[in-house]
Amino acid sequence: MTPELVGVAGIVVLLALLTLGVPIGISLAFTGAAGLTILISGEAALIKLGVISFDIISKYELGVLPLFLLMAHFCFAAGASRDFFEVAAKFVGHRRGGLALASIGGCAGFGAISGSSLATVATVSSVALPEMRKAGYHPGFASGALAAGGTLGSLVPPSGALIVYGIIAEQSIGKLFAASIIPGATQALFYLVTIAVLCAFRPDLGPPTARVSWRERLVSLRKVADIALLILFVIGGLMIGWFTPTEAASVGVVCSLLLWTVRGGVNRPAFAQALRKTLQTTGMIYIVIIGAILFATFISVTGITDHLSRLVTDLHASPTLAIVVMALVLLLLGSFLDGLGLMLLTTPIFLPIAVSLGFSPIWFGIYLVRTMEIGFVHPPLGLNVYVIHAMAKDIPLGTMFRGIIPFLIADFLHLAMLIAIPALSLWLPSVMK
Repeated sequence: MTPELVGVAGIVVLLALLTLGVPIGISLAFTGAAGLTILISGEAALIKLGVISFDIISKYELGVLPLFLLMAHFCFAAGASRDFFEVAAKFVGHRRGGLALASIGGCAGFGAISGSSLATVATVSSVALPEMRKAGYHPGFASGALAAGGTLGSLVPPSGALIVYGIIAEQSIGKLFAASIIPGATQALFYLVTIAVLCAFRPDLGPPTARVSWRERLVSLRKVADIALLILFVIGGLMIGWFTPTEAASVGVVCSLLLWTVRGGVNRPAFAQALRKTLQTTGMIYIVIIGAILFATFISVTGITDHLSRLVTDLHASPTLAIVVMALVLLLLGSFLDGLGLMLLTTPIFLPIAVSLGFSPIWFGIYLVRTMEIGFVHPPLGLNVYVIHAMAKDIPLGTMFRGIIPFLIADFLHLAMLIAIPALSLWLPSVMK
């Protein structure tokens, strides 16, 4: 059996394991180790597993991940989730669809703390969904806006997905964060426009709420001023060169703990819970990364990526067409794979092809995460939708998925714009010091 056939068989086995419900990290590691055993030897595969595991655990740059997670949990405990939505609601709640607009703003603000789509949608929905239902919002429209807004957590810095991609692809995390700012802002803008257009044609979807005075609005800004300054200091300092990514995350942890102390509520059980959740998530991600790098090593040995690159070149297909085909494959795989698993499975295969076609690895990271985000909301998996459904079981899943359709259209248009205009992702990194 040729190495290429072994590689194809390995991908099929991996997909079968994932379909059977085997955890993504275990599936990747098993497939990679088994493939290397066939291609080289069992001893070499075992040695490679040990070397990769040691390198990952001792990698200084990877310390940024648990530190940003811990910063997020300290901000959770300080009550940041409710504050972002409430402030946005005071400013735009009196407009048609105002609470939906506020939920997008809340998701963007909270995503800049959490770095996770699922954490963002779960936290903001717990606050925003009851308020929207109380105001008479259509259940599908409300859940669709929240599910879509939650995906912002995967793109806006400090994005956990971009950190993992940066480690696997050996790219600057600071540049990836800078590259995500304009796409994240335009993504939020697309959602805001979608809400405004829907409510202009169907005002019953999102009735306006009572207007509050400008004095109340300005006073409410105090609730988020400290956390906004924290985000600006940490992410801004990283991008202009004050800190390395790990230093920025360390500063963020210390400042968020101080912020939590000033706001009140610090106690031993809450502190222990923040540490425990951080360690649990970090351990899971470490296992996934080890498995992904072992699988990537296996794929590189098979020569599949070189073969695919030559195939694309021989077909004389335009680079844009190749990227569009990749997007279709990613969306198809996103029907049954979670976002992190999708990224770790496809990066070793697609990244070398994209680079050979002349695309920047930084741009490809933004493109990959943006495509991955769509998988969080499109059926049948749509994890963000299921998170909301767990909070509001009386809203049928069919109603929620119908409510997400206008936002999916906005997602596809935004993805097309990122493909057509790479400068949206590459301009800020190019001006970084």
